[in-house]
Amino acid sequence: MEKETPLQQRATDLSQLRLLTERLLLRPFVLSDAPEVQRLASAPEIADTTSNIPHPYPEGAAEAWIAGHTAQIAAGTTYPFAIILREGETLVGAIDLRVECDHHRAEIGYWIGVPYWRQGYATEAVRRVIAFGFDVLNLNRIYATYFTRNSASRRVMEKAGMHFEGVLREWIRKAGRYEDCGICAILRKDYKEAGKIGENLSVAP
Repeated sequence: MEKETPLQQRATDLSQLRLLTERLLLRPFVLSDAPEVQRLASAPEIADTTSNIPHPYPEGAAEAWIAGHTAQIAAGTTYPFAIILREGETLVGAIDLRVECDHHRAEIGYWIGVPYWRQGYATEAVRRVIAFGFDVLNLNRIYATYFTRNSASRRVMEKAGMHFEGVLREWIRKAGRYEDCGICAILRKDYKEAGKIGENLSVAP
């Protein structure tokens, strides 16, 4: 039996929270990101495909949301990242990892602004946050849910190495209707067997 690896409950060093992929920088949000978050998150398509973003998106909601991140990161409960194009430094979306320390697991949530859909940014970001969860936080399980009517989100998860586990019937109530949610997940042993642990993943300077 593989020896259990202790969970690192917090990653507060800035160098651990600036993650690179081929095209993206994932970094903590700053208040100056609020106007672009407000603009992108106000699209009805974002509310329609996420469980916790309303439409209309309230004025000032982006700033209030970002203001809460420092405490969440310090507590080790949630790690929110802005998804930034390395070329042009454009903010295109958000991704976070919500940690359940007692169970050594976390849930990924993400959204990409509508002008940047169908360019592979979500898959690239999810892969990198999975690596962060296993390599930095030493998690055992990472999972994500999606509305079953949003098959594109399931494809993102599977391309990132997650496995479909089933359907949670009428799991979410959103905009007055119940939504069935699919769930995908990846275990640490899956990630290890895929040869990802120890991979030379870049951290931004």
